[in-house]
Amino acid sequence: MRLRAVLFDMDGTLLDTAPDFIAICQAMLADRELPPIADKLIRDQISGGARAMVAATFAMSPEAPEFEALRLEFLERYQVGCAVHSHLFDGMAELLADIEKANLIWAVVTNKPVRFAEPIMQQLKLAERSALLICPDHVTRSKPDPEPLILACRMLDLDPASVLFVGDDLRDIESGRDAGTRTAAVRYGYIHPHDNPDHWGADVVVDHPLELRKVLDNALCSC
Repeated sequence: MRLRAVLFDMDGTLLDTAPDFIAICQAMLADRELPPIADKLIRDQISGGARAMVAATFAMSPEAPEFEALRLEFLERYQVGCAVHSHLFDGMAELLADIEKANLIWAVVTNKPVRFAEPIMQQLKLAERSALLICPDHVTRSKPDPEPLILACRMLDLDPASVLFVGDDLRDIESGRDAGTRTAAVRYGYIHPHDNPDHWGADVVVDHPLELRKVLDNALCSC
């Protein structure tokens, strides 16, 4: 079936949101007169969410009595500073332009709550270009469950087989596969050091957004 839409995960796939996460974690350390940690320690935990990043930043177990207060502080700071340094990955602007030039639909399906995802999309002037934004607020089960992608395809009135879902986490690939979409895994995203996108079972694995141009060309030519 000919490709009609490309759906993107947000963090680590469409957008490099790490700079904002890193800035917040380092600021929390500085405010407590604690030394900074290597940015990579934070970046490696982004796929695990706020809990994982706070645990890595403070070398603290989530079971520690003071942990929940730190997690809530992180989220409060992120609400204010979620779109200060975040930006499209290198090559993604060109890829989105190619998608739009080919009259394809593109949209975002993310596990990031809508209170963070919407401001980021608006700040980066992507909200008016994206066909839709699906967040955990819109479904009962988040990725790796297929429900978010099934909802996206239904709202776009598309057969899942005509959709390519691009992500940087095994949960993305599992969600896409179970929803019936084609899948592309990206190596440039927030891959945990012990993980390997080649083992996720994606239809294709790429190292750079522009490598998806060939994937799109092939899909557009297919019947």
